Amino acid sequence: MIKGSIVAIVSPMHEDGSLDLVSYRALIDWHIASGTSAIVAVGTTGESPTVSAEENIELVRIAVEQARGRIPVIAGTGSNSTREAVEMTREAAKLGAQASLQVVPYYNKPTQEGLYQHFRTIAEAVDLPVILYNVPGRTVADMSNDTVVRLSAVPGIKGLKDATGDMPRASDLIARLPADFSLLSGNDDSCLALMAMGGHGVISVTANVAPAQMAQMCQLALAGDFVAARAINQRLLPLHFKLFVEANPIPVKWALEKMGRCKAAMRLPMTPLSPANAPVIEAALRASGVL
Repeated sequence: MIKGSIVAIVSPMHEDGSLDLVSYRALIDWHIASGTSAIVAVGTTGESPTVSAEENIELVRIAVEQARGRIPVIAGTGSNSTREAVEMTREAAKLGAQASLQVVPYYNKPTQEGLYQHFRTIAEAVDLPVILYNVPGRTVADMSNDTVVRLSAVPGIKGLKDATGDMPRASDLIARLPADFSLLSGNDDSCLALMAMGGHGVISVTANVAPAQMAQMCQLALAGDFVAARAINQRLLPLHFKLFVEANPIPVKWALEKMGRCKAAMRLPMTPLSPANAPVIEAALRASGVL
């Protein structure tokens, strides 16, 4: 079971939109040194909608190569096409990824039975652990708790990234899921609450800029020291909130440039952070002790 602070790592880019693999490798080393538990390569924060299939595979390959087995790499290989998701996941498995992150299919709005068949097909086609990803705010389709529980019985499906932020719903899942099924928060602002109820960690945006702090908070929560974990979470709250003043990953890439870690460059339709929000992000970085 993968637990703790798992970074949804950004995909650094040059001003012309090409991938900055030197900065990407440096970020991976920084996360490993900071105690991050695992890396999600090419998730939403990694700009999965605007990288090509070839670039997706290259980013996974570089992550596996740079990590060198020191921490797991989870490949973001989800798609709203089941066939494409299977093909991408097969490639990630060949490259040595330790798991795949499979998002609820977006835009085509499958039924609950369609969701079940989609994820089951991927898990049965590729010998690579699957972490489901439910983020209805982006996909429109919402995977029900009943479907998650049903999928948890499928061999190879090992976890869920829950980005609903719905704590009563998460509590129901914790009561019904197998003990070895990993429940991870998809929202930094509700991570600690989920862990207090029995969740296992977070796939984090905040960890991009505060990897050591997020890792320590999750380690304390897993150890049951919620007083100390709460103190860290309080310091990080400005980041949990302000890194979403514009669509992710616009603010977090701006923050990383401010920290000297990589450029803020992105591909359209993502645009640079608006000047009015620059002091908002900088203030959050300073309030959290990152700058």
